[in-house]
Amino acid sequence: MLTRQRDEQAIRKADLGTSSAGKILTTPFTNSLMEHSQLLEIVKRPLSPDTRLEIPASQTEYERVQEIIETEDANYPQLWYDSARQVAIVVAVPSPLHSRMAGQLMDSILREVRSGFSSDITSGLSLSTETTSVSNTLYGLTRRGSDGALIYLEGSRETLMIAVEVGVSQSYQSLRAAISWSVLTLHCRVGLAMSISEGDRGASPPVRYFASKEEAETAVDGAEQAFRDQLIQHPYGPLERNGYIWFGRIRRVILETYRFPDDDRPYETLLSPSSSFIIVEDGEFIGDGISPNLRQLVIGDCIPSHILTGRVAHTTPVNFFRREWFEDAFKNAMVKSAVLRVRLKTQVNARH
Repeated sequence: MLTRQRDEQAIRKADLGTSSAGKILTTPFTNSLMEHSQLLEIVKRPLSPDTRLEIPASQTEYERVQEIIETEDANYPQLWYDSARQVAIVVAVPSPLHSRMAGQLMDSILREVRSGFSSDITSGLSLSTETTSVSNTLYGLTRRGSDGALIYLEGSRETLMIAVEVGVSQSYQSLRAAISWSVLTLHCRVGLAMSISEGDRGASPPVRYFASKEEAETAVDGAEQAFRDQLIQHPYGPLERNGYIWFGRIRRVILETYRFPDDDRPYETLLSPSSSFIIVEDGEFIGDGISPNLRQLVIGDCIPSHILTGRVAHTTPVNFFRREWFEDAFKNAMVKSAVLRVRLKTQVNARH
């Protein structure tokens, strides 16, 4: 889970245009690409958090632009490639809501397993965040990332157990493609996907200028307190300040599980969820009736079978989803996302 400092640095890079393409090396082929490559032009643009763009590109073009990105000391934007569809995927920095909810999902599963089962079974469990994988398919190399995973370590060998994907105002098809990749290609036991849809924020707020850093920080702190106060009446937004909406009302939050199908499927297949639950709709929590293990997640999804044999029934439920931690984590991450938007519109001693 990203810290506040990392959130701020990453989102400032994304919104202010200091992305990893900001210092491009000059070579003959980069000069040519800069003149003709739509992909390179998009990578060079300032990207808002959670932006995910799919750009038609050959594998050669993708590889050359990827080389440019890798020469820079920056985590974002990331560049992935889907060889079956021949599209490059440009991925901007995740928002606090995105990264923190991915972290909370993994943390809650790990916490539940460790609290309910003996340490000799759970000692090999660990979390992996923001992982990238490459696979050689019939169409060429495909490269994708994921928000996180629960893995089991035995010595130097690791087994991918659960993959997690979170999408904030990301298309449902794109989110399904991401989690389907983890299930079909990386062979995780179960995929967990959370889709978050934020409502419209209306007009973009103007930049506010302050005479000193202290005044600017006081304004930002005041906005954060105002946002937290508003959660009492609007637990899922909107969050407003100075006549502008800094975080839109949450339209819907959906939590789904995905499993490997019984029959063989090509890796580019979009899987259908094995279970699907609406948690929030139109700014209200409606998930009280949700089974805490989503009617799906069991200890056999978290621990390899040969570790469990003779110790614990493989079908023992892992009751990780609870309203208390979900609402606390979601509201805090929503406020943090709104506060960072305020920070990006706050400047000190700037001419205007």
